[in-house]
Formats: sequence, C-alpha cells, structure tokens
Amino acid sequence: MKWVTCAAVVGLMSVGHSANADDKLTVYSYRQAFLVEPILTRFTEETGIGVNLVFAKDGIAERLAREGRLSPADLVLTSDFSRLVELVDKDLTSPVKNTQLESNIPAQYRDPDGEWYALTMRVRNLYTAKDRLGPQQITYEELADPKYKGKICTRSGKHPYNIALVASMIAHHGEAEAKTWLAGVKSNLARKPQGNDRAQVKAVKEGLCDIAIGNSYYYGNMMQDPEQKSWAEAVTINFPNQADRGAHVNVSGMVLTRHAPNKANAIKLMEFLSADVAQKAYADVNMEYPVKADVAPSTLVASWGEFKSDQLPIFKLAEYHQAAVKLLDEVQFDL
Repeated sequence: MKWVTCAAVVGLMSVGHSANADDKLTVYSYRQAFLVEPILTRFTEETGIGVNLVFAKDGIAERLAREGRLSPADLVLTSDFSRLVELVDKDLTSPVKNTQLESNIPAQYRDPDGEWYALTMRVRNLYTAKDRLGPQQITYEELADPKYKGKICTRSGKHPYNIALVASMIAHHGEAEAKTWLAGVKSNLARKPQGNDRAQVKAVKEGLCDIAIGNSYYYGNMMQDPEQKSWAEAVTINFPNQADRGAHVNVSGMVLTRHAPNKANAIKLMEFLSADVAQKAYADVNMEYPVKADVAPSTLVASWGEFKSDQLPIFKLAEYHQAAVKLLDEVQFDL
C-alpha cells in the first residue's frame, strides 16, 4: 500500500485570513491529487483553512479502523460508490444533516441519513466500434444477446464499477434474472476480463471486440491524451437504455469520518465541494457530470449530447452490493 501525503497549500496562511491552530483539517483521498489539490487550494484561499491531503489507491478504510479515535482524518473523498458503502458498513463515518448540502445535492445522490454525499456522476457507457457497428440504441440487457457472442470487452467483474452495474440489474430485474443475464454477458465476452476501462476501448480499436463497457469520463480523458486519442476516435459513445429506465450512473463522494477532530472545518469543506466553484472544477478537470443540477458539464462532455439517467436512487445500490458480488462468484465471471 502506497501513501502519498501532500499539502494542498503551503502552510496555513491564506489571503485575507490569519492562520491559527484551528484553521486546518485532514483529508484522506482515493481521488488523485492532481484533481483535488486545485479545488482544496481554492477552499483555503476563501476560508483560511489549510488542508493536509493524504492520497492512497486503497486501504483507507483499514487505516481509519486501525487509527480509531486517534485518526487525524476529518473527511474521506472516494472515487466510486462502493468505497462509500465500505466506509459506512465498517462504521467509520459520521452522519451530517446540513441544509446547504441537501440543497446542492439531489436526494438521489446522497444517503437518506446523511452518512455520505455524492460529488460527481459518471455514466456506465457502451462504446461501439465506429467502423463496424456505429451508433447503437443498445441496452445493458442486450449485452447477453447471442448476436453479440465474442464481441464484448470489459474489465474485471469484481471492480466496483461493474459490481454497481450488476447491483442495478438486480434492483431492476431480481437476482434470478440478473444471474441469467450475467451468464449471458460472460458467454459473449471476446476475452477474459482484464485491464481498465481505457484498455477496453483500445481493444475495440485493435479489433479484439466491437463493444466495450466503460465509464464516460475515461472517454473525455482519452480524447485529451495524444497517445490515447486514436482509441477514443475509433469508437462511438452510446448511452444505454434511453428508451426505458435510462443509463446506469455511479458516483464519487465524500464522508465525514467517525472521529473527525476538526468536524466544523470538515463540514465547511463539504459545503464548498457541493457548491458551484468546486462542482465546475470537477466537471472541467476530470470530464465528470456535476451532481449539482444547475452546474453545466464541460464543453467536451456536453458535446456528447443529453441523456436520461436511471432514476434508481444511488443508495439503493448498497442494498444489492453483496448480492452482486455473490452472482459474479457464482457465474465465475472473471474466469
């Protein structure tokens, strides 16, 4: 496990504020520093509250549990919904009931008890080979259709993004039907699940498959990467289930830690992250959709067109998380 600690600002002194021992807080983050540091710096400039940012790819829940009451962490930023569920399930969070947060973040994208709040949204898109299939009015259910045998690429089924998708299928269709569907998807795979979401789009470009499952923000990031732009240009981005329930979405989010030593400052940061400035920064830097309804996505993301999202409340996915993991084991999806 690799931990990287970096100060979001130099010291605790900010423009227009006098620093003191109370003007601080600590954030543990699954989100990479390049994305959150500029936002945290802006927060410090506006409030005078210094932020110590600690980044880790994994293991934050374990670290919080080990540190217990002595943990310096006030807030945790997650990169996906499954991480939020893990923190709540391990009793590492503290509920926040706050009118500003509830005003900025729609009920669909926050825990009813205030245990967590979403910050950004991304779609689980289906990418199709531009020269072989072109745009497709496709559904997640159709991924199990035998006509797509040997044509689908995806990352591991056990990745949080895919667990959440399977959980949504259970929510809509029940466990038995979802299991049949998952087995059908497995039989249509062009290769054993592997790599990340970008690797699936690359595989389409290379002709290994015709359909890739991947999150929307990776498409935007690939379009801006000179080495990967050709991958993105080889596919069409499709928003599934537009004729019925809408496309499945996942979220990044935040939680107040159970033993936050700087609770008031942490809540100020939560409010800031849910407001216009931070929401716009997330949208522009990482090609994600803001959860605050009146903040527009980036110009590039907006160019993909409007879409209908699944209105299933995100917190409902937590109810089917373990069932989704169980189905993936039962069908041996990754083998």
